[in-house]
Order: sequence, then structure tokens, then C-alpha cells
Amino acid sequence: MGIFKRRYKAQQITSNQQFETLLADGKPMLVDFYKHGCQPCQVMDGIVNEVAEEFHERANVVKANLESVPDLFGKFKIRSTPTFVLVAPQGSGIHQRWRQSGLVKKDVIVGNLERAVDGEPRQQ
Repeated sequence: MGIFKRRYKAQQITSNQQFETLLADGKPMLVDFYKHGCQPCQVMDGIVNEVAEEFHERANVVKANLESVPDLFGKFKIRSTPTFVLVAPQGSGIHQRWRQSGLVKKDVIVGNLERAVDGEPRQQ
């Protein structure tokens, strides 16, 4: 056994096809919509990676850059960054379970992901 443990980080989404493929696996997905040069986005980066590490087997935690997937920003009507959207596959579409913009506490993100993973109703 090596001395270094593999660390999981949020996966970068580079296309709509990649987003759809990850969504098709049936797990809830937390999407961090961000853009380069955004100070709050940089602050949240470490938190998002910690959440990805904690949930790597139960949910997909991904990052979507405005420059890479602008049409995904349009699909979710993202107006500011960072914006976090928690989605789950539902029938032939997707169901948005939670959404918040700006700096978000880690426990708020984790709580919403836990409810999504456990199949509990979304929080109002």
C-alpha cells in the first residue's frame, strides 16, 4: 500500500454530451457553475473538491466553466457565478432539487446532497 491516497476532485465538464452521460448514471449531480477570474469561485473551489471527495461513490460533483459550456449556462439560466445546482435524473428529463448562488457554507451543500442521495424531499 502506497503512502499517498488517491484524492477525488470535482470533474470538469467540457461538453453537454459529457453532462448528459454523467446524468444518465442515475446519481444526483451537483454542478458548480463558475468562470475564470471570479474570486468567490476560487474561494468555493476547495470546498467543492472536499464535497467531491466525500460523495465520490454516491453522487457526481462537477464543475462547469462558462468558457467551456456556455449553452449549459443558458439551459440552467445562470446569471452569476458561482452558482450551485443540484439535479437528479427524473424520467426522460432532469429535476432541479436545489440551487444557490454566491458563497455557500459546506454544510448547506452537504445537507442538500445527503437528502438527494437518500431520496428525501427537497428542502424549501
